Amino acid sequence: MEQLLKQIDAYKQEINASAATDEKQVEDYRIKWLGTKGIVKAIMGEMKNVAPEKKKEAGQLLNEFKQYAEAKYEELKAASTGAVQTGFSMDISLPGDPMPLGSRHPVTLMRNRIVSIFQRLGFAVAEGPEIEDDWHNFGALNLPAHHPARDMQDTFYIQQNPDWVLRTHTSSVQIREMEKGKLPIRMLMPGRVYRNETVSARSHCFFHQVEGLYIDENVSFADLKQTLYFFVKEMYGKDVKVRFRPSYFPFTEPSAEMDVTCFICGGSGCNICKKTGWVEILGCGMVHPNVLSNCGIDPNKYTGFAFGMGIERPAMLKYGVNDLRLFSENDVRFLKQFTSAI
Repeated sequence: MEQLLKQIDAYKQEINASAATDEKQVEDYRIKWLGTKGIVKAIMGEMKNVAPEKKKEAGQLLNEFKQYAEAKYEELKAASTGAVQTGFSMDISLPGDPMPLGSRHPVTLMRNRIVSIFQRLGFAVAEGPEIEDDWHNFGALNLPAHHPARDMQDTFYIQQNPDWVLRTHTSSVQIREMEKGKLPIRMLMPGRVYRNETVSARSHCFFHQVEGLYIDENVSFADLKQTLYFFVKEMYGKDVKVRFRPSYFPFTEPSAEMDVTCFICGGSGCNICKKTGWVEILGCGMVHPNVLSNCGIDPNKYTGFAFGMGIERPAMLKYGVNDLRLFSENDVRFLKQFTSAI
């Protein structure tokens, strides 16, 4: 027993003198004292040589020694973790690894460009939900149930509740703005929309739109045309050719579609313009009186115009892209071309 006491005292002095400046030295200490073949485990084996009447006293002594060794280990580990490394294995004078520069998506670039042009005319931006109820997506827009024009939309319905749909246009945001009753209204509504269409070079099952709405007293079709002329000249240049064609939309009357010359082929004809030399970029018209009434606006006092365009198609014309699917494939080789366009 006396020999054991002397041995433990000697070991404690050695432990107390132990020091470590890095993780390797801490691990060496653990292996030497606390490992499976370490000193603590070896001295614990001396219990078999202690007289039976001394085993209780020896057990307490050995447990205290083990705790002493473990406490020193925790102390060394904490000290080495907070230690400041003064040596480096690398040459810090070498230049760092280059970080690749990201770029804005071309659809985002075009959206920002469109919004900035109309903001110069006083249009503010409004947004709304992509999952809409039937009233805001159809009913309030002069499209009652079983109206044949609903077939034009190729709608994605929510299976659990057919009264809810993935919005087919951002016109639903126009309804939400008109329902607020704060007149006059001069708003842009950008966002993603969904239609059950065949994916091709010219169409996709989801795409992006920007719609505009202007409601006030004495708003005319001439105001609509001049607004859109300004937009096209700012977007595509003063030399671009424009034409309006009569059209039909249930929520506007009269209605029109606006075409510009195809920049892909220069008007000679290609798969984007269907060999016509013209590309339709937006639909427009005067807001239907029924739509105003549905939103609590007096159609005898107020008039307004609305327009809507996809973002991908103007982006195709602006950047010379000949396949709409490239915008959603996330091909880095394609996206890197727009780094300088930020």
